[in-house]
Amino acid sequence: MYNDLNPILHSQLRLAIISLLVKNKAMEFTEIRAATNATAGNLSVQIKKLEAAEYITVLKSFKNNYPLTTLKLTQKGLLAFEEYVNELKKYLEP
Repeated sequence: MYNDLNPILHSQLRLAIISLLVKNKAMEFTEIRAATNATAGNLSVQIKKLEAAEYITVLKSFKNNYPLTTLKLTQKGLLAFEEYVNELKKYLEP
């Protein structure tokens, strides 16, 4: 039987963000935007959804007098990703 996949992570861009953070633990907004080829507006919306789900934390600071947004994966986000991957693997089993 197939279980429902996590709707938060089932979005292509949100899954890409979480996947990047699983590999890197923390990344700057501009790095994620470059890696995903997403627009700043769309990326911001998806980040807010991940933050509301407590899958990531968003840290705001300044670097050389310019705003800097850094995203970090939370333990809850890592567990959700692992569960998502395990559920997805069940779709591939005969």
